[in-house]
Amino acid sequence: MSSIKQVINDAVEKVRQPNPIRLRDLIRQIRSAKTAAEERAVVNRECAYIRLTFREEDSVWRCRNVAKLLYIHMLGYPAHFGQMECLKLIASPRFTDKRIGYLGAMLLLDERQDVHLLITNSLKNDLNSSTQFVQGLALCTLGAIASPEMSRDLAGEVERLLKSSNAYIRKKAAVCALRIICKVPELMEMYLPATRSLLSEKNHGVLITGVTLITEMCRQSPDMLAHFKKIVPNLVRILKNLIMAGYSPEHDVQGVSDPFLQVKILKLLRILGHEDSDASETMNDILAQVATNTESSKNVGNAILYETVLSIMDIKSESGLRVLAINILGRFLLNADKNIRYVALNTLLRVVHADNSAVQRHRTTILECLKDADISIRRRAMELCFALINSNNIRTMMKELLSFLESAEPEFKATCSSKCVLAAEKYSPNVRWHIDTLLKVVQAAGNHVPDDVVSSAIQLISDARTEQAYAVGELWRHLSVAQLEFQPLIQVATWCIGEFGDLLLNGQADVTVVESELIEVYQRILWSSQCSIPTKEYALTSLMKLSARLNHEVGSIQQVVSAFGSHLNIELQQRGIEYNQLFTRHSHMRGPLLERMPPFENNRITENDKVALTNGVDASPDNQALLNDFTAPNNNANENFESNALLDLLGGMDPGENNTVQTSTTPAPITAPAPAPVPAVNSDILDLLGGLDSAPAAPVPATNMNDTVSSGQSTNASNSAFLLDGLLNNSTPIITSLNPAATTASNTLTTPAVQKNSSIPGINAYNKNGIKLDMTFEVQETVTTINMQATNNTGTNVTDFLFQAAVPKSLQLQMLNPSSTTMAPTSTLNQIIKVNNPNKVALRMRIKLSWSANGSLVQDQGEISNFPPALWQ
Repeated sequence: MSSIKQVINDAVEKVRQPNPIRLRDLIRQIRSAKTAAEERAVVNRECAYIRLTFREEDSVWRCRNVAKLLYIHMLGYPAHFGQMECLKLIASPRFTDKRIGYLGAMLLLDERQDVHLLITNSLKNDLNSSTQFVQGLALCTLGAIASPEMSRDLAGEVERLLKSSNAYIRKKAAVCALRIICKVPELMEMYLPATRSLLSEKNHGVLITGVTLITEMCRQSPDMLAHFKKIVPNLVRILKNLIMAGYSPEHDVQGVSDPFLQVKILKLLRILGHEDSDASETMNDILAQVATNTESSKNVGNAILYETVLSIMDIKSESGLRVLAINILGRFLLNADKNIRYVALNTLLRVVHADNSAVQRHRTTILECLKDADISIRRRAMELCFALINSNNIRTMMKELLSFLESAEPEFKATCSSKCVLAAEKYSPNVRWHIDTLLKVVQAAGNHVPDDVVSSAIQLISDARTEQAYAVGELWRHLSVAQLEFQPLIQVATWCIGEFGDLLLNGQADVTVVESELIEVYQRILWSSQCSIPTKEYALTSLMKLSARLNHEVGSIQQVVSAFGSHLNIELQQRGIEYNQLFTRHSHMRGPLLERMPPFENNRITENDKVALTNGVDASPDNQALLNDFTAPNNNANENFESNALLDLLGGMDPGENNTVQTSTTPAPITAPAPAPVPAVNSDILDLLGGLDSAPAAPVPATNMNDTVSSGQSTNASNSAFLLDGLLNNSTPIITSLNPAATTASNTLTTPAVQKNSSIPGINAYNKNGIKLDMTFEVQETVTTINMQATNNTGTNVTDFLFQAAVPKSLQLQMLNPSSTTMAPTSTLNQIIKVNNPNKVALRMRIKLSWSANGSLVQDQGEISNFPPALWQ
């Protein structure tokens, strides 16, 4: 009796409960919410009610609640708790319930969910349903959420439906088969017979799905691609019928017959004709017809033309057809639609290397796109312009690109300036034009110029000896009126004026400059708060170099330099102190130290091109004999310590960093930042000296003689040769590392105060071709100091004199800067060489000399083996 009362009470309670609101009412409530909090309150209240109703076993409102839940899911709110209700609706015999259930399954489930395993049986039952609409629902759902396991279970059902007589079922089965072969490619062969039959269909929906299925098969399998090449004539016939067909209201879109099917066929033809001459020849005519007969005034026509262009450029088409395709893209550039212009530029960028001359015809239109209001179009136009540059149009194109660079957004300036420099370097008609272009690039890009552009400009001017006067004059004109917030231009200008300031003052630069005006500009830069620290480092070093080129304002320069001895920045302070020493204690060394730098060299070390970094011996064929006895594989693990010691001897370089070791055979000028160095590997240095190894060498630390010179980062190691004065005087100097990053860990080359032998006889090391080398020796413990004197007996001036030396790996070599690189007749130059011989082995040295006389280069090499035994005994 009590159970009957309970049933009656539950029934009464259900009758009393209000009906859930309809979906349209929920949408109206959510849209009427004025704030996000109010909207969340509506959604949370409705979700709570839906959860409550889901607890009932037999809810008559399940379909309505799931529909509302799907709408809530579309708004971004969590709706995962409705997954099981979707499965219940799918199992319902009513079509309306199945429709909402399958829709919910597609939205709330994916192949990563475990719940989808429960849906496989329902799908199989509905695929065998007698109602085509139920079959269609199951096929759509399977095509959306099929996993590999589900694909294997239901592949046979889909293959059966693919052969159905109902076109509605066949097109959905083809879409489902596409999903299955993507998940399980080995099932592809199962659908091969049925797929070919789809191309004979009259129904355009079936044709589209069939072409799409074949396209995916050809993309995934080379075997399928070879198999379907036979259907090219069939595809050409279908496409021709579409073009020639009259008006069909069922398929017409803005006057074009079924553009969707045309696009799908063109994509498939592009795949089938790629790298296939026969297939390409078959489709050439139809592609030409599509390109000429399709109306381009409507968007659907442009879509077909775009696919036609891609197909023409991707197959082995005729040259005339390619020109036609590029002309279509040229017409796209004149379209008012920004999307079409962007697509045209993007496509031209892809095909410009295939037919550059055809794209060049549209250069004017492409240049106009640089002025477009859309930033994406300007970016693609800029990239395409750089791809079009050649030696014939470099002047015109660079003029337009420089104009674009001046007004471009900051994010464009770095890329554009770098590419302008590369293009100018590759296609410049002459050196002066190249220099002008680089200066314009640096000026137009402002502070957005990357470091490589500054380095390229400096290196170009350094190498172009005939144009240095012109360059320094132009840079002075820019510098005298430059805005101080533009750092790269100031850096290039100060570096070049410091190096070639004498050309500016003696009138060769075609500009009148007085020394006081020059100092005034430098003072304005050095004391400006707008200039960065690296720029002030450039300027201070440049001003120091000018002290060796000016005649009347040296005192003013000393005042400016000495003022930086108390600067807050440690780098500038160190430079100020060190440079000031060249005016006082070491004034006699200021001239040689501040000579012009030699042209930059890009020395790269490879296995086939070894360079003796310590002594400047390169591995060219002429020098190979010199290196034979000094090159051996370095297989000793203990040589890592020896390698570091040798690098210390070369200048205190960190083996973990990229360093460029300069040959100590030319005067070391005060250097501002120069182009980025190339890395040096320690083992290469040791291998170079490996042939004469007789015993492991004890590590001997050395002073930091040559620091890395890199673009945008200043160095002061080569500016401090005056600190070696103690070494030159055979005293014990106090030498500190000039690397700002290692000021507390510098190494010193210590020389014992007790001299072992002061009366060792000298030798004549070389006497050929009018050049005589004499050597005298001093020994202090394990360090031998060789004083080399070169005498010019050629009867003419000798320039670019270079002395290079190599010693066995068990020894360590340090070469100081020579007193000069030029010798008048009968004059001499001196150079000091220090050799550390801790194991007291016999000293051997291979040398190479080069110099210029009467405009010709003279080179010679040899070996010195007659050193006095007292050096190592």
